[in-house]
Amino acid sequence: MVNDRRATLKCAIDQGRGVTKADCVLKGGHFFDLVTGNIIASDIALCGDTIVGTCGTYSGAREIDITGKTVVPGFIDTHLHVESSLVTPQEFDRCVLRHGVTTAICDPHEIANVLGVDGIRYFLDCAMETAMDLRVQLSSCVPATHLETSGAHITAEDLRPFMNHPKGIGLAEFMNFPGLLALDPECLDKLVLFEGRHIDGHAPLLRGTDLNGYLAAGIRTDHETTTADEAREKLSKGMHILIREGSVSKDLHALLPILTERNSPFLSLCTDDRNPLDIAEEGHLDFMIRTAIAHGVEPLAVYRAASISAAKAFRLHDRGLVAPGWRADLVVLDDVETCSVSAVFAAGRLVDDALFAARRPLPAVGYGSVKAKPVQASAFRIDGDGTATPVIGVGPGKIITQRLSMTLPVTGHGVGCDLGQDAIKVAVVERHGKNGNIGKGFVHGFGLKAGAIGSTVGHDSHNICVVGASDDDMAAAVNRLITMQGGFVVVRGGEVLAELALPVAGLMSDKRFEDVHDALIPLRAAAKSLGTVLPEPFLQVAFLPLPVLPHLKISERGLIDVDRFELVSRLNQPASQG
Repeated sequence: MVNDRRATLKCAIDQGRGVTKADCVLKGGHFFDLVTGNIIASDIALCGDTIVGTCGTYSGAREIDITGKTVVPGFIDTHLHVESSLVTPQEFDRCVLRHGVTTAICDPHEIANVLGVDGIRYFLDCAMETAMDLRVQLSSCVPATHLETSGAHITAEDLRPFMNHPKGIGLAEFMNFPGLLALDPECLDKLVLFEGRHIDGHAPLLRGTDLNGYLAAGIRTDHETTTADEAREKLSKGMHILIREGSVSKDLHALLPILTERNSPFLSLCTDDRNPLDIAEEGHLDFMIRTAIAHGVEPLAVYRAASISAAKAFRLHDRGLVAPGWRADLVVLDDVETCSVSAVFAAGRLVDDALFAARRPLPAVGYGSVKAKPVQASAFRIDGDGTATPVIGVGPGKIITQRLSMTLPVTGHGVGCDLGQDAIKVAVVERHGKNGNIGKGFVHGFGLKAGAIGSTVGHDSHNICVVGASDDDMAAAVNRLITMQGGFVVVRGGEVLAELALPVAGLMSDKRFEDVHDALIPLRAAAKSLGTVLPEPFLQVAFLPLPVLPHLKISERGLIDVDRFELVSRLNQPASQG
């Protein structure tokens, strides 16, 4: 091993000096120096997976003409859930790498909440085979809270065997900040286990001394910052901010004021949750970069955030610059300001169909994970007098919800929807076969005039979540999801208008990302035909059961006041047999 490494170093040194030909040379272009901010005319010499030469002229065994183009370091997505792309890790690789994302740091807590450590193991196995460098954080909160029923429960000792995996990168987003602040023993066990390693944060609206306590636990990053004022406080306390722009959570525009050259060493970019339709129509991190520049952000600031700042924050000290000795993760751009990607190199390899074809395919896991029993429309009856009814308030592009109060009509079938106030029903059906609970409530902001939208993607425990203007259609949607073993469905008048099967743990398709993209188009159109005003209604449904984000959420146990971290009401009953 030592002799092999010595031989590799000798080749790199000789090629860097120009004594021997480089393995590959990008000739005739420029590179963006993220240290000085200069764009420098130069060849770029590669030896294997390492950059060995810049600021000069080189010859290579393979030479690629990039005249008129500019090279930047490969982009690093600092926080995402592959599951939210609705495809498996290897298809995610094929979908996103061409957009310049050469490193992705994922938290597999979606599949972990369904399958437990088997889900984490599957992601680690996949990460060993992807062309991009997929890094896996170990899921910290399975389940996310005690207010929901997940498919698994992961303790600190369950995580210990994975800590030194070559694709591991620390403890994933610590969502249970109320548990941390309350000194919950299980929370403390995980923090102690990962002391001295990277611990990812998740601290929506956390300010003041509570933020200090959270940071005192050794947490350094946060992707849930939604305003510039909140970001400034967190930056002043040493927190590294991950600016997010996903399919639902869209914080980029609100945080543009902090994306400056001065702040850029302490900022990174992430997508969190982005589906193939948005990736195809807009892009991935390349979309964030071009959008920021179009709104006046200095290119140096945003390209730093997309690469070197991210690498330093996550202790990936071998990447993030176009310079000798650094990992050859490179993006060749036709234009820096529009971030138009011409070619991508991942660890010195040109990204093309042949690179993906050379990967070892891995079989998907998690089939048969939807274990709920069929329901009847009566399962969604809500009793009460209709006055002062708590209602979840949803806004487009936001996963933080509001707690509203409405007076709703009462009929012989209980408290009903009020389409005039845009108040429809929402229900969460336990799907892991543990208790058959159904949590019920009302939600405002979807704009539905008829029908129902259902999903087995329901962060983070991933029970079935359904919204609807009709109890009959809600039942039909839930039952169809059970039959198809997970996915998205749109129902009106008892008829399925569109659907997308996600049989891999009820979260991901086992098809190509192009097929998922094509299926999302009629699915979105069907949702729009029900009257929805939300651009991305399916992921918006998926975030309704997430009780670690303020202010009012719902689980299969009932409505949850996230600010108090307690149930508002127990609108539950066992699922009825169909």
